[in-house]
Order: sequence, then C-alpha cells, then structure tokens
Amino acid sequence: MKIIACRAEDVVLLDEHLPSASADSHHSARFARQQAGESTYLLAWRDGIPAGHAEVRWNGCAAPEVRTAAGGCPEINGLAVAGHLRSQGIGSALVRAAEDLARERGLPAIGLGVDETNARAAALYERLGYRPVVRYVDRWAYVDRGGLRVECADSCTFLVKELRA
Repeated sequence: MKIIACRAEDVVLLDEHLPSASADSHHSARFARQQAGESTYLLAWRDGIPAGHAEVRWNGCAAPEVRTAAGGCPEINGLAVAGHLRSQGIGSALVRAAEDLARERGLPAIGLGVDETNARAAALYERLGYRPVVRYVDRWAYVDRGGLRVECADSCTFLVKELRA
C-alpha cells in the first residue's frame, strides 16, 4: 500500500472505485480544495486501485463550536476505506500520514470529527491517541443522483491529538 496526495488523473478512478452518493463528485471538490491550497487530499492505493482517502483541511473544522474549542486546528475530514478492505490498517495509515503532514508544517495538533453512532471509528481514534474536545452537529449537503438536495446533520464529537515533533 502507498499513500500519496491526489493527482488530477486520480479523480476518475476514485469516482469509479469509491463512489460518493453525490451527483457531483466529492472527490472533484476535495481535489479542487487541494489545488487552492486549502487542503491535502490523501489517497491510499493497493494494487493500483484506490483503497481509501482522507482530506486534511488546513483551516480546520467550520463548525462554530469546534472553532471556539479547538481554534484553527487542522481537521482530518472525509476519511473512508473501501468496505471490503476495512480492518486492514488502511484507515490508521491515512490518519498517520495526515499527522505526518501536520508535523512537517510545525503544527502542534490535529483533529477530526466522529459520528457519535460510530463506536468502531471512535475506538480506533482513541487507540491512535485522539481525545474528545467538544460535541457538535456536523451539517453538510449534497445533490443526489436524482437531482435532489439532501441536507445532513450528524451528532459528532471533535477529537484532537497533540503532535510531537
């Protein structure tokens, strides 16, 4: 497995192998933010196929509660691994790669949000050294393949890990 920053030619493969529910590709939007310098979109590859992804948003989480509690702490967002490849260390490797990028920038901490119903992910993040900071509602929207706008609101906890050089 290798982890690299997304390239323009990777977006089509991501849409094919790790499709989003959105009519307009989440992958394209993440790549556009990376091109604008707002984030780094990390991809995990196994045997030439994208196996997972995570975006490091350098400006942090937009939720007001998180900004108050964690300031501009960079956020790992959109972490996902192909269903048939879960529990093989890919998610952990993506998180560690994100942490390494933050360390390279001299940042003291990095955070991420976890849906309060996702006990498995919460346990992983705890094992990796993340600690709860604040509860918040993660609000986001997308246009589904039928053209309807879908509004989402997930109860989450924002977790932070202090980074050592």
